[in-house]
Amino acid sequence: MVQTPNKQLTHLKNIPNGYPVVGEHIDVKESTIDLEAPLEEGAILLKIHIISADPFMRSPMKGNDSGSFFPPYLIGQPVYGVTVSSVVKSNNAKFNKDDLVVGITNIEEYTVIGPSNPFFNWLEIRNETKTSGLPLSYAVSVLGMPGQTAYHGLLQVGKPKEGETLYVSAASGAVGQLVGQIGKQRGLKVVGSAGSDEKVAYLKEIGFDEAFNYKKTSSITNTLKELCPNGIDIYFDNVGGEHLEAAIENANRFARFPLCGMVSTYNTKEAVGIRNLMSLMPKHITLEGFGVSDYFQFNDQFTEEVTGWLKEGKIQYRETIAGSIDEAAQAVVDIFHGKNFGKQSIYVSDPSF
Repeated sequence: MVQTPNKQLTHLKNIPNGYPVVGEHIDVKESTIDLEAPLEEGAILLKIHIISADPFMRSPMKGNDSGSFFPPYLIGQPVYGVTVSSVVKSNNAKFNKDDLVVGITNIEEYTVIGPSNPFFNWLEIRNETKTSGLPLSYAVSVLGMPGQTAYHGLLQVGKPKEGETLYVSAASGAVGQLVGQIGKQRGLKVVGSAGSDEKVAYLKEIGFDEAFNYKKTSSITNTLKELCPNGIDIYFDNVGGEHLEAAIENANRFARFPLCGMVSTYNTKEAVGIRNLMSLMPKHITLEGFGVSDYFQFNDQFTEEVTGWLKEGKIQYRETIAGSIDEAAQAVVDIFHGKNFGKQSIYVSDPSF
């Protein structure tokens, strides 16, 4: 029995509130794996190539289900997240050796996953990525869950009509930057907010009509009133808190608010209350939470359209990619402090194809 080194991103301690700390709550730990061990019926052995660092990973760190889509991480065990991997060995007729797989797995250099894992049925074979000519990291970014979130959230929940006004918070992030560009492809006026002048400049570079640094404004409500003189028809909410309140204040009748992730509340002890919810009734505003799994039936349409835009140069996409699994813990923690620019991922290994 030969043991192969297998570094794991490990959950060390639950953190109900506050910001996770590398070495206290999450860290990369040494482990080993027997690559020759037999697989249970239906299981596959994967080699991880790319790890996606996503805001949803904060909720499982709390140690309870906390109303999240995702079960809590277990202390002393690898955390799970979205990965790009290839099949090393398979005991499942659906998966063949060297298939490229995207989905939620344990975050480690090699991992075994089988039908008993709740995320097994979410795994997608993405062999077309091998010959697409696009970066492999796109499979967990613009052509992965963040891209699906942007596409389905705006089109299926936001229901845009040409000429409407779209406001996007955290607009330079993994989801927001694509939401705005899809909005432009659908003929919308697009306004975005971000947390630095550099990020605001990027938003204007990729076609946002207006963008502002929310850290430099005394009133998001007044800034939106100035930048959206005809009101807001769609607010794609990535932040919650003051941004949501300001969007309600500036919303038109029958506005639609896709609720993607209220990142401003992820690490706080007390969430910021929304003081103008009464306005939802006279304005007939629809607030709707959603998840990408609600709209898997549109994934082929998403992949075809967004891939086409990328190849034609109609949209751009910014990523921050850490250089090894040793940097995974810091990369995950950094997204909660806004230190990344665009989508944060972690390189682990090269594929063999």
